[in-house]
Amino acid sequence: MNYRRFLHGAKFWFWVALFVAYSAGAVGLVMIDTYEDRYRSLSKVQLTSVKAPEDVRRAGASQVAAVYRAQSGMPFASLPAGSTFQVVWPDGSTETMVIVDPTSSLGVAPVKNSQVTAADVAR
Repeated sequence: MNYRRFLHGAKFWFWVALFVAYSAGAVGLVMIDTYEDRYRSLSKVQLTSVKAPEDVRRAGASQVAAVYRAQSGMPFASLPAGSTFQVVWPDGSTETMVIVDPTSSLGVAPVKNSQVTAADVAR
């Protein structure tokens, strides 16, 4: 009887811990789709993909992050230095970026080996 009660409690707490861990992980990554109207017309974003030079991608991601911050409820608390976000470029390719300096026009750096081309996304 005690064994069954212990097993039932262990199962319950296992699922609670799994749910909390998943929720914390899901909240940690912001995904920004540049195909949305508010990002699509930005000058540094229009023709950007993961095949563009790194400086062009950094400038586009910085513009996207600035717009995201400006339209969030807490502009000075969203996307602080050190946080990561994923950008979906207009061609469908994706890339993970990290905020280095929120005040700089090139204050975003790509995470190495995080670039996925549009052809790979379609697979």
